[in-house]
Amino acid sequence: MSDNMRGAAAIVGIGELKPERTRPGRDAMSLLAEAAYLAIQDAGLMKADIDGMILEEGMTPTGSGYNTKMAEYMGIFPTFATGCDAQGAAGVTMALQAAAYINAGLCDYVLCGMSAAIDGSRPRRPAGPGGTDTATSEFAVPFGPTVGANGWYAMIAKRYEKLYGATVEKRAKISVDLRYNANHNPMAIWHDTPITVDDVIKSRIVADPLHLLECVMPCAGACAFVVTRADIARGMRHKPAYVLGGANGVSRGNLTHVGEITISPVGRAARRAFAMAGYGPSDVQVMEIYDSFTITVMCELEESGFCPKGTAADWVQEHDLTFKGDKPLNTHGGQLSYGQASTAGGCAQVTEAVRQIRRDAGAHQVPGPTDLIYVTGSGGTFSQQSALLLASDAAL
Repeated sequence: MSDNMRGAAAIVGIGELKPERTRPGRDAMSLLAEAAYLAIQDAGLMKADIDGMILEEGMTPTGSGYNTKMAEYMGIFPTFATGCDAQGAAGVTMALQAAAYINAGLCDYVLCGMSAAIDGSRPRRPAGPGGTDTATSEFAVPFGPTVGANGWYAMIAKRYEKLYGATVEKRAKISVDLRYNANHNPMAIWHDTPITVDDVIKSRIVADPLHLLECVMPCAGACAFVVTRADIARGMRHKPAYVLGGANGVSRGNLTHVGEITISPVGRAARRAFAMAGYGPSDVQVMEIYDSFTITVMCELEESGFCPKGTAADWVQEHDLTFKGDKPLNTHGGQLSYGQASTAGGCAQVTEAVRQIRRDAGAHQVPGPTDLIYVTGSGGTFSQQSALLLASDAAL
């Protein structure tokens, strides 16, 4: 992002569906359309106002031309439309794309969104991570884990344990604090189920050393938001969440193409995002960090500059990560407890940050200031990551 984009655009409308284990009879397009309509209504707009569209199509089996199909399905006719193939980093990346397109004068109101459908009527895709990626399926999977993301992230967690000695006893606090946040969020899939550190430790091993309660549970859902120019945003119905700084970093397609697997590209993205915003990690008041697994959070905390490499486990023990604590993190419960609707899980980090800035998060509203919030997204196995700083008027 160039300096002239700092604060030039803002998120003014959000919409999401409550994550559920299954959504019988619903496909990804209908879920996304519902969330998109909610975002448009939340912004106080009409469908006809939307002149830009960015959608994540990676998990939606509609073939090519997804933006065109969704525009027709929703009755929206944008002057500019494109996709975002960044997987779990798509939510953050879309916000940056929208800000760039608006700053370039291509559109004024950009609708961003993604969804995931699980109807329970058919088996999900095989767990193998290769898919149609020939390099991964032919040269990585035969010699390593074949249990999807669980296996890849277990390798990172095992390596981290060997280097720094951080075992499940310390990682577990992340799951517990985020579950506390979810217990105060009626939208969270685990809203009614508190957990303890002992529960995490005693939960079954999914992929050594990761336990069940350290891993996200796939679910169905959808998430969307609307971005517009800052001058327009100031006159709209909600307090704007300004895009103050952001960047994206890409490293590898899978773990076979990297040296140290505990280092992720979010570090590069974070440094650029903070430089653009004119702030540093110590200025951040709330963190909405992509949390596919507990180890994901630890590595991102370090790479983003909140604590030195190898110290995240101790940092987590020293701080209260609940929405009431000194370092509020994933205030909606995170994907670990709010739910991960595939790539839409990363979008929920963005919409939660907007709620906190507006101060309308309800029972899980951070009591302290929420004028500067750091958000990350992560696609693949630390393959592509994005960093975003959202701010209120007070932090401009």
